[in-house]
Amino acid sequence: MHAHIGADVSIVYAQTEASCTMTQTRPDDPFERKAATCGVPLPHTEIRIVDPTTAQVVPCGERGEVCTRGYLVMAGYYQMPEKNAEAIDREGWLHTGDLATMDASGYVNIVGRVKDMVIRGGENLFPAEIEAFLIRHPKVSDVQVVGVPDAFFGEELLAVVIPTAGEPLTEPELREYCQGQISHQKIPRYFQFVDAYPLTASGKVRKFVLREQAIRSLGLEEVAKTKTA
Repeated sequence: MHAHIGADVSIVYAQTEASCTMTQTRPDDPFERKAATCGVPLPHTEIRIVDPTTAQVVPCGERGEVCTRGYLVMAGYYQMPEKNAEAIDREGWLHTGDLATMDASGYVNIVGRVKDMVIRGGENLFPAEIEAFLIRHPKVSDVQVVGVPDAFFGEELLAVVIPTAGEPLTEPELREYCQGQISHQKIPRYFQFVDAYPLTASGKVRKFVLREQAIRSLGLEEVAKTKTA
């Protein structure tokens, strides 16, 4: 891959609230590591990966929310004290909203967003992981996984699939593809097939719109009104 690109790279991870960089790959890192991670925390920067529901640090290799602390963290949003309290906890940790893993050497790999995480029966499920599996099906052109309300589990998974052009695809085919390949709780409860997704002006999929459309089409309006813990 290095030879194909014809140049070296350095991968960084940052956001406006933590300017300008939280992690970065080292110049002497193997190219494979640069291609698969966003590096290690910069000097004088603290990074930890926590369970989004408990704020407890997760073991190496497990998914959780990226939190950072140090000189790089913003003073706060202008005249938005409630948003500041949501973003920065009492110990000064900025909760980025990004999901990631960290290996034993401190290398961080971003895997999704907290707001996309689905909590099904108390278990955290990550749509990006399920999307990465389903997209490997030869008849799947694109797929978006979202959570929809459920009276028993709190949330269930919905996969909204764009089939490959000219390749008819059915729900039983996808269910058979999932069986024995991913754990049963990660197999979507619902599948829907569409020609296109609702997009933002910058071309990003509006997942909240997919969720709202699914609630209506699946008749889950009353379930959606039920408050869960």
